[in-house]
Amino acid sequence: MVAKTIAGFKPGSDQTRFGAFEFVGGLQLTSSEPLFGALSSFRLRADGEHFVGVGDTGHWMTGRLQRDATGRLSGLADVKITPMRDAHGQEPRLKGDIDAEGLALRQGQAIVSFERRHRVDVYPDPGFEQAKPVRCLDILIPKRELRSNGSLETVLVAPAGSALKGAVITIAEQSVDADGNLYAAILEGPLKGQFKVVRNDPFDVTDGAFLPNGDLLLLERRFSILGGVGMRIRRIASNNLKPGALVDGPVLIEADMGFEIDNMEGIDVTTGADGHAHVILVSDDNHSILQRNLMLEFRLVE
Repeated sequence: MVAKTIAGFKPGSDQTRFGAFEFVGGLQLTSSEPLFGALSSFRLRADGEHFVGVGDTGHWMTGRLQRDATGRLSGLADVKITPMRDAHGQEPRLKGDIDAEGLALRQGQAIVSFERRHRVDVYPDPGFEQAKPVRCLDILIPKRELRSNGSLETVLVAPAGSALKGAVITIAEQSVDADGNLYAAILEGPLKGQFKVVRNDPFDVTDGAFLPNGDLLLLERRFSILGGVGMRIRRIASNNLKPGALVDGPVLIEADMGFEIDNMEGIDVTTGADGHAHVILVSDDNHSILQRNLMLEFRLVE
């Protein structure tokens, strides 16, 4: 594993503040392991160091973050990549059968959302690397409404102390209703039911993470041949997340190819050593020599 440090979010500039965030540091990651990359979602353990990720090639990735003496990201260690198993305990040969896009962790469970064969599966944690899912959650969204390669991109677990009581939530990437709003659902708990997320074309939701106060951060991406890639993060107030709601919120940061970004697909929130909420973003290189595996860290400036 080779980690190249990214000192600034905007090349050639000493600017550190970007919207509601302060850039802390980042990495460009490469490896001789051919399975490394294609990371769709990334979740930190409670210690803020160890992590679990899933790739859309149908693989788990586990490891831990390394930091230098100043607390900045310096590399990854103990990285392991293992194939996921389907409901039959097999390693599917077709990408469409195991296209993992979202990941959420809660006590005893690793919860994964899939595209193409739309579903949210629950794996045992620990032990998910060798296990088949123990159950499949009712996604509450009619499968006929889900696009093959634009469905359940995001799955996450709400804070236990919030009104959602630790419920699992899923949000579609490109699957929209007749009004152009993204399908989403709270899959369990006292507020179980479907809701919608305003889609701001050309951006698609690629992942989400909850802040400690229950507000939701949505990571969004755009891509075009002429414009290249772009990313932004939108904040959804916690009291808006309920059945039947149409939710939207302010954009906290937006960046294009003039910044150190790529195909940004994963986001998680942790508490930094400074006591502030820190956001870590990861990119999916699609195993392409034209793309990069990035890990970026920002501090939320409240």
